[in-house]
Amino acid sequence: MTETTLAVSVENLVHSYGKTTALSHINLQIPQGRTVGLIGPDGVGKSTLLSVIAGTKIIQSGTVKVFGKNLADKKARESLSHQIAFMPQGLGKNLYLTLSIYDNVDFHARLFGLPKQYRKARIERLLKATGLAPFADRPAGKLSGGMKQKLSLCCALVHSPDLLILDEPTTGVDPLSRRQFWQLVADLRQETPNMTVIVATAYIDEAENFEHVLAMDDGKLIADKPTQEIIAETQSDNLEQAYVKLLPPEKRGTENGLVIPPFEVKAGEPPVIIAKGLTKKFGDFVSVDHVSFTIPKGEIFGFLGSNGCGKSTTMKMLTGLLDPTEGTATLLGQPVDAGNIDTRKRVGYMSQAFSLYEELTVSENLKLHAKLFQIPSAQWDAAVNSAMKQFDLLDLADEKPSSLPLGIRQRLQLAAACLHKPEVLILDEPTSGVDPAARDMFWEYLIKLSREDRITIFVTTHFMNEAARCDRISFMHRGRVLGVGTPEELRIGKNAPTLEDAFILYLEEQADDITAPQENIDKSAGEISEVFQPATGLFAWWSLVWTFAVREGKELLRDNIRLFFAFCGPIIMLLAMAGSISFDINPSNFKVLDHDNSSESRKFVEYFSGSPYFIRQADLYSVDEIKPALQTGEIKLVIEIPIGFGKKMLSGQQPEVGLFIDGAFPSVAENLNGSASGVIRQYITEALKEQGFNTPVNTVTEARFIYNQDFKSIYAITPSIIMLAMVLIPAMMTALGVVREREIGSIMNLYGSPASKFQFLLGKQLPYILLSFLSYLLLVGVSILIFGVPIKGSALAMFFGCLIGICASTAFGLFVSTFVKSQVAAIFATAIISIVPAIHLAGIFYPTSALDKHLAVVSKIFPGAWFQNISLGGFTKGLSFTELTPNYIQLATIYIIYISLAVFFLKKQEK
Repeated sequence: MTETTLAVSVENLVHSYGKTTALSHINLQIPQGRTVGLIGPDGVGKSTLLSVIAGTKIIQSGTVKVFGKNLADKKARESLSHQIAFMPQGLGKNLYLTLSIYDNVDFHARLFGLPKQYRKARIERLLKATGLAPFADRPAGKLSGGMKQKLSLCCALVHSPDLLILDEPTTGVDPLSRRQFWQLVADLRQETPNMTVIVATAYIDEAENFEHVLAMDDGKLIADKPTQEIIAETQSDNLEQAYVKLLPPEKRGTENGLVIPPFEVKAGEPPVIIAKGLTKKFGDFVSVDHVSFTIPKGEIFGFLGSNGCGKSTTMKMLTGLLDPTEGTATLLGQPVDAGNIDTRKRVGYMSQAFSLYEELTVSENLKLHAKLFQIPSAQWDAAVNSAMKQFDLLDLADEKPSSLPLGIRQRLQLAAACLHKPEVLILDEPTSGVDPAARDMFWEYLIKLSREDRITIFVTTHFMNEAARCDRISFMHRGRVLGVGTPEELRIGKNAPTLEDAFILYLEEQADDITAPQENIDKSAGEISEVFQPATGLFAWWSLVWTFAVREGKELLRDNIRLFFAFCGPIIMLLAMAGSISFDINPSNFKVLDHDNSSESRKFVEYFSGSPYFIRQADLYSVDEIKPALQTGEIKLVIEIPIGFGKKMLSGQQPEVGLFIDGAFPSVAENLNGSASGVIRQYITEALKEQGFNTPVNTVTEARFIYNQDFKSIYAITPSIIMLAMVLIPAMMTALGVVREREIGSIMNLYGSPASKFQFLLGKQLPYILLSFLSYLLLVGVSILIFGVPIKGSALAMFFGCLIGICASTAFGLFVSTFVKSQVAAIFATAIISIVPAIHLAGIFYPTSALDKHLAVVSKIFPGAWFQNISLGGFTKGLSFTELTPNYIQLATIYIIYISLAVFFLKKQEK
């Protein structure tokens, strides 16, 4: 085959995560127009391989070509972005949950530059084909798993790709939705026969319907042939059997299959669990709807259903972790009570995700579990050794879980769940993603626990082969139990050839307008294969920016928490800080202890009483009262006048007076000392004049304040707090906006799109700039109307400067977002890095000119100091455009630096 006929060509591809090799020397070729299934358990490298082919992961070693273009070349990746569509693993991972169905598809269409008329027809065509058209205005977050996957497929197909890559698109989806999904792909592909489709799937039976199969194990390709050829060469009945035979002998499991002894209910044994009419509502949403069943001791009971159907909620109610809204349940003969710790100790739980401690060894994890379940300390070693022996973990006692294969990690979790000898065992999808040998070994343990130890076992699963091993199963869908019985009873009851077909028949009986099978595609709505030429030029460039901005704006408007934070956060800061921070000298209470009680001492005290800085309180009468009076905080100053004060004053001597000042707040104490000293000097000057003494004439200097003539703190603090709020809040919100996409996975839309990093960041930034500027206008209104701080300069000049300052602040948030991986880290990092220089280096409490030269340099690289000049200049100093221009230039420079750094450090490919 030549490069012109190949869709994908991979040569000697190697990819590692630290010391773990995900892909080991992969070589493969996929012709154009072929459908390819990629199979293998979790952790073998399927997602890594697909991500590399899609161009969303970097190529560490090797060569990958798509349609003859080398993905290692940046320009080649950009040109291929219009030809490749990648639907990442996870239900709706490329969707925005607050946006409607139509808005999600429209965003992806705009992202790839579809013209307006073509875009509208294309979206309507896809929504009609998938049956989503009647629900176009429904938010993606309120869709079922099957609907989310259909919507994700619409988003992937909207730009008519030549290569469609789907990473486990139906995992966790009910069988009916899975069947509809693949029928939809088949129908759409009939219209675009040249489209190449590569699908990674957890359901090997699905891959049997593809023309070609790639099988993987431990990062290596163990099969790369047509599907029927693999089945024939391995002399197998189906692809799952063929895959098992392709594995190394130690991973194949039991040759004759797992033998499960029939379950028998012992006479006289009471049931372990009885549920009657269990219902759980979360607001208006009914998660579990009148579920009833009885489970005897020792039975393996399975809950089979799609993600979100109510399996986990039902289990939590049955074990006391959730209180039911309606109905009753008994567990081990006792009414289910969340507060009954003794009953909880009789239950073991194993979650789907690994829930033990990676930093502890196998034995340490088990010992910790023994402590948590209050096993007597003398029995810890025996219990741990017994569990490791029972589950074949003795040779791995000193290993850490991170170094163990997935199957052994699941076995370790089962050992921990069984350590305290529970009577009920809850397993949440216990063998999802493990290889056949590990799965068979795991079930051997479960069968032994059930049949020999008579432990009742709950198993939740969405895999049919897992459900078929249970003694009885319950089909669940949207909170309702559709049927309960043995797998064979349920199959025969619907006269179906397989258990999956029986489940589908149950689902079709309950189908509504959403889940009902869609009729054949109506081709009158426009052909999928229609092609278009993406627009280029400046308008097209800004259209991409606008696409990100509109999408971010819609999400913001529908997020009440972020809107509250954006508008109310700065206002709360202003009201709390501007109303409480003051450097004004307010009148202070004082008391007098007058031992002299003469006319001169009373006259001396009158000078203090007449001062605007002091308010006299009731007098003291003993020295012992001085300290308690100051300790209570009622007064700040005590004046003690000794005996003989009046005589010494009249005789021209120098009497002493005691001033006792509350020094809890040094700045207040210093002001009090200065004010009291001033009053005393005034008294002495007047007293000397009355006695005929000539006092020297001192030069009097009267200061005139050019700005803030009233010398009120509020006129300086209010503009400073506005600056602080506009430096802090916009930066935090912008950083969260980018990191949030990385956390939920929607950043993949950037990785696989033709948009540049700068377009993405600029589009993300624009809504926060607008939102922050509106918040700024509210702060200005509060300052004028509540605090009475007028704008003495040019309002337009101040507003313009604020706009540039907000741009710099949000750019700083973008810069921080490139280094952090979680929203919590983004909040703390942005807050700490923003607020420290804004408070200490921006001139709020002391001028920047008084800073050390090194700190002065640091202050200039943050927007706070320049923003402060604009805010203070507009409110208090009466400055105009001309005087503020140097600050505009500095803020613009800071913005350019921050946005450039953000673009540089943001990666458009994963490692």
